[in-house]
Amino acid sequence: MIVNYICAINVKNFILNYFRKIINLIKLEKDKDMANMLSGFCSEKNHKLELKYFCKRHNILCCAQCVTKIKGKENGQHSDCDICFIEDIENEKRNKLKDNIKCLEDISINLEQKIKELKLIYEKIEKSKEELITNIQKTFTKLRSTLNDREEELLQEVDNKYALYFNENIIKDCDKLPNKIKISLEKGKEIENNWNNNQLNLLINNCINIENNINNIKLLNEIIEKTNNLKINIKFLPKEDGINQLLDSIKKFGEISSKKLFESNIYFNEELIETWLNNRKFEAELLFRKSRDGSTPNDFHNKCDNKGITITFIETTKGYKFGGYTELPWDKSNIYKKDESTFIFSFNKKQKYTSSKNNYSIACDSSSGPRFGYNEIYLYQTLDKGRTFDHDNYSFLRNGLLTNGEEYWDVKELEVHKINYLN
Repeated sequence: MIVNYICAINVKNFILNYFRKIINLIKLEKDKDMANMLSGFCSEKNHKLELKYFCKRHNILCCAQCVTKIKGKENGQHSDCDICFIEDIENEKRNKLKDNIKCLEDISINLEQKIKELKLIYEKIEKSKEELITNIQKTFTKLRSTLNDREEELLQEVDNKYALYFNENIIKDCDKLPNKIKISLEKGKEIENNWNNNQLNLLINNCINIENNINNIKLLNEIIEKTNNLKINIKFLPKEDGINQLLDSIKKFGEISSKKLFESNIYFNEELIETWLNNRKFEAELLFRKSRDGSTPNDFHNKCDNKGITITFIETTKGYKFGGYTELPWDKSNIYKKDESTFIFSFNKKQKYTSSKNNYSIACDSSSGPRFGYNEIYLYQTLDKGRTFDHDNYSFLRNGLLTNGEEYWDVKELEVHKINYLN
């Protein structure tokens, strides 16, 4: 009977749990349906109305309370906006949806690779930050160590100088002086009153001791008189311009600079340039910028001729970023020049390309802008237009990497910077 009772309870619990699960599943589906239903209603507080209107100004769906002309009490948020029925924008949004899907598909291409590249960039930034912090800490540790060493030197120098004027043994001898005088005086009187020739050697020796005591006493007296009249003038003299100015200098010591190497409108990784220039220290001076100085070859030559070492940056309207470096001067001589230091580069490919035929390093042409190689980079007639001759058998071995084989390209920005090496 007890066993049957227990079995009945277990069956009952099983059935209850089973129905609880079913109820929870039904509730979950209802919650989803409710969420879908509520998505068609206004989310503004206390509105509870269906979204039937579209605000063109804010690109948002609205309810009747949102667009009512009567403002106040949470009404009329979009009363002054350009409003239409949602049916009026159906075709527009549907057509735009196709564009948005295409946009998302384009973005998704190589997205993982771009995210990896972004993470690598942040790792470099973090590493650069840690190196900067370490450098600052090392600098100030060295400063503190130098200050501590200098402090020890000055304290030792103080001890050495005062040792010339002060001797602790003199104080000890002076403390004994009154008693020494008293003993010598008593001894002298005793000898005088009990002079006995039978002990002459002892008497003479005692007299000699008294004389020596007197000499010591006189010497101590002289030292005391000299010390009393002594004027010690030992000072600590902070050099430079005084302690306050020194402290001000310390407060201003050091600088955290984020100054760019190039004053450029074209965004690129400056570390690439530093690497391609073998990490030599340099300063860059902007000579020419197309958007600022003009779009003719003559504008280029007026700013850049005979300026020495230069580097040229170009950005096309399609986003290709490339340029060239040369230690040869630009001019209007209408000849090709050769130099082994000249190279062209692609920021997109993060690569530089050197010339296989140095006879065609650069071309100085009065009727064109900067020209590299056998017209690998050629800005002609107007600096708004560029052309690339994609021939490997001429000068630079690059296989069309600058513009992916595109022969003609439009220039968005062109800059020429002078390079001044510091070492």
